[in-house]
Amino acid sequence: MSAESTPGPGIPGPGAKATSHRKPRGAGRRALLVTAWTAAGILVLGGTGVGYLYFKLNGNLKTVDINQALGTDRPTKVDNGSENILVLGSDSRSGSNKKLGGGTDDGSARSDTAMIIHVYKGHKKAAVVSVPRDTLVDRPSCTDAQGTTHSAATGVMFNSAYSTGGAACAVKTVESITGIRMDHYLEVDFSGFQKLVDELGGVTVTTTKNIDDRESHLDLKAGTHTLNGKQALGLVRTRHGVGDGSDLGRIQLQQAFVKALIDQVKQVGVFTSPKKLYDLADTATKTVTTDSDIGSVDSLIGFANGLKSISSKNMHMVTMPVEYDPANPNRVIVAEAKAKLVWKALKNDRPIPASATKGTATGQAKGVVTSS
Repeated sequence: MSAESTPGPGIPGPGAKATSHRKPRGAGRRALLVTAWTAAGILVLGGTGVGYLYFKLNGNLKTVDINQALGTDRPTKVDNGSENILVLGSDSRSGSNKKLGGGTDDGSARSDTAMIIHVYKGHKKAAVVSVPRDTLVDRPSCTDAQGTTHSAATGVMFNSAYSTGGAACAVKTVESITGIRMDHYLEVDFSGFQKLVDELGGVTVTTTKNIDDRESHLDLKAGTHTLNGKQALGLVRTRHGVGDGSDLGRIQLQQAFVKALIDQVKQVGVFTSPKKLYDLADTATKTVTTDSDIGSVDSLIGFANGLKSISSKNMHMVTMPVEYDPANPNRVIVAEAKAKLVWKALKNDRPIPASATKGTATGQAKGVVTSS
């Protein structure tokens, strides 16, 4: 969990394809829709224990006040009925995450996965733009949640924003790149992702090729599998097990898994089992860090109700237009002209045009994982 996280308000806390040969440092975890569905389901718990459960779940939530940290130096909020949400997967090596993530427990964390989710007016459709962690960007100066100001830097990896100044600096960097204000922020970590998948009873996917990656501890033969939490974590971490070994290929696997996860959430009968619902809600609220605007059960329920109608078929998933850095094939840079087409579409609450991503750098894992 990020270092600046605090307990919920008012409750005491409990181009040419190139192969990257660098060891994977982290994973993508996306539990946005899981959180939304389970939080919304709290409404049907009923009975005399509701008060206790409400306060317990409320106390689970961790928040960060993005608005206070960033102040007024932000893009103007567009009031057209749409919402923009930054979802990060953090790879802290501390606590229960060390065993899952590997590496040194140095107290730091990185945002190895970042997704900008644009929920269109009417909340029936969404666009998801994945931001490669290895993208070289100009990071703006920013103030973190503890009030410490961090100097601007040029030509640094995108995920350095989070490791430098936490959630606030990650949001500031995304807003600087896109020119779009992020209305909300959610963060998920290693151990929470694995627990959520296990409590859902696994997630079913079909692999069209064998996937064998010792570094992410994943060995799957081509076919249909119901992945447990450990296997799911391995899938969203894998780079060398399939495709060209790049982070762009891993993003393609992650996006396919997110769609399968959403389908699984809609199929599982959590609303017929109060215990299953509570277990999921308990894990989900412990797993995420949110911005303070949705940092209570009431707010999260309202937020969830605005998302639960979005199915995987109505989610258009792309990767931010990038090209390989001529000076370093292990890094990518923003394809500015193409990226502007993406940001313009989202600002105007319109679909992302196919021309925005045509001809940009991409991985070689598309179609390897599909929903079953």
